[in-house]
Amino acid sequence: MPVRFHLSLLYLVLGSLFAEAQTVPSEKPNIIVIYLDDLGYGDVGAYGATEIKTPNFDALAQGGIRFTNGYASSATCTPSRYALLTGEYPWRNQNARILKGSAPLIIDTTQATLPKMLKTKGYHTGIVGKWHLGLGQGPVDWNQKVGPGPNEVGFDYAYIMAATQDRVPTVYLENGYVQGLDPGDPLYVDNFKNFEGQPTGKDNPELLTMKWHHGHNQSIINGIGRIGYSKGGKSAHWKDVDMADHFLEKAQTYVRTHKDRPFFLYYALQQPHVPRTPHPRFVGSSGMGPRGDVIVEADWCVGQFMDTLKEVGLLENTLIIFSSDNGPVLNDGYYDQAVEMLGAHAPAGPLRGGKYSLFEAGARVPFITYWKGKIQPGVSEELVCQLDLLNSLAHLVGGETSDTDSANMSHAFLNANGQGRASLVVEAQKRTALRQGDWVMIPPYDGWALNKNVNIETGVSTEFQLYNLKTDLGQQTNLAKEHPEKLQELISEFVKIRGAVYHNNRKISQKEDRYVSEKTK
Repeated sequence: MPVRFHLSLLYLVLGSLFAEAQTVPSEKPNIIVIYLDDLGYGDVGAYGATEIKTPNFDALAQGGIRFTNGYASSATCTPSRYALLTGEYPWRNQNARILKGSAPLIIDTTQATLPKMLKTKGYHTGIVGKWHLGLGQGPVDWNQKVGPGPNEVGFDYAYIMAATQDRVPTVYLENGYVQGLDPGDPLYVDNFKNFEGQPTGKDNPELLTMKWHHGHNQSIINGIGRIGYSKGGKSAHWKDVDMADHFLEKAQTYVRTHKDRPFFLYYALQQPHVPRTPHPRFVGSSGMGPRGDVIVEADWCVGQFMDTLKEVGLLENTLIIFSSDNGPVLNDGYYDQAVEMLGAHAPAGPLRGGKYSLFEAGARVPFITYWKGKIQPGVSEELVCQLDLLNSLAHLVGGETSDTDSANMSHAFLNANGQGRASLVVEAQKRTALRQGDWVMIPPYDGWALNKNVNIETGVSTEFQLYNLKTDLGQQTNLAKEHPEKLQELISEFVKIRGAVYHNNRKISQKEDRYVSEKTK
């Protein structure tokens, strides 16, 4: 019996070592991050959606690792994108918040970034799609080369929109230059003040083809009210309904052009962010109105892109990470029937909250890793975050790791049995909460419990909140009073990471987090 036992143990150890060895690449893989915008945990068939069809998203999940506890670092876009590229928690940078259309670059050009690291290992690096991390160092002259920007933080090639589809400027930039700009009709942008004689959504609703609900009532481009003001540059304006096709074509061209050397492509789709403007061939495809239609459109784009990888023979040597920058939102500024036509679909799935929220649906998102022939299909319940791509990919390609918040999760990303994070601080509009094991702790904050504009619970309360996600995934029962020892354990971990201060049962107010300072109960 002892001999058999020892032999069994030996076989087990050797099997484990062999399985781990299988995750180590024999050559540098191409690396692609496919990043959706406002795609919810429940918006994907592989994550339980039944009312909308996402066959191409699902194919990635079925052929790779589907993470059920995969997170963006934030419940809003700019902070999550900042963390993904820098490996740094966004709450460490006071400027990492939703940026205006012509905000300055918030990544320091001397800072470690994912594309910079990969460049040191011989990768060509590219971004196609949404940027929204700022450009320049002050007022931007859009009629000259705009910088610093993606090129100065590590991207060899950049074809982007500056911010979001609902903000000005409504133009594409390639390596810092506005595309299609007529020098005789220069482009001007202002975040706060309109230009004389320029119509706005607020003052000229008769010019709108899409009615605004809140906020999106400034300069009108293509019949859509935007955030911010612009003048001129008409020849450079994008066509909203063509945006998905346009970015897809640029991503495909990038792959075909750089197929003969290792490359990193950050393909940042704009869907299903507002304004939702599906191409006419997708209108009505979901039965849920424009929001559903642009999800179907994005799924098609991913399918076409995957076909391109197969066509050029790169599918077996390409690691793909698929995710979203934050959770879902329905009415986010325009009347587009997202609420009225939702039907039985649940964009957040079983989770509570959504975009802007500290509850789970704010930052827990679809998260898939796919590498044909290298990653064995499976489902992982391990805690992982986009924050960890920097050091995980550095470990994978033999690059230099950085002293950041990014952890090496390469084994988890490549093996469904790999171990994930022990804890994670998530952020929503500069407020933070802690996920540790099956537990979530949300500190008390001042503010509204409901974002009335978008009808999403913010997770804000003047009481400590403690939830056990294993038994209460929908976060319906606050266990803070029932489990004071567990609460204190998570508070201690939170303080260790976050640096928040408690004294005599009173939370010291901090500017960025806007904690309540009343005595906690």
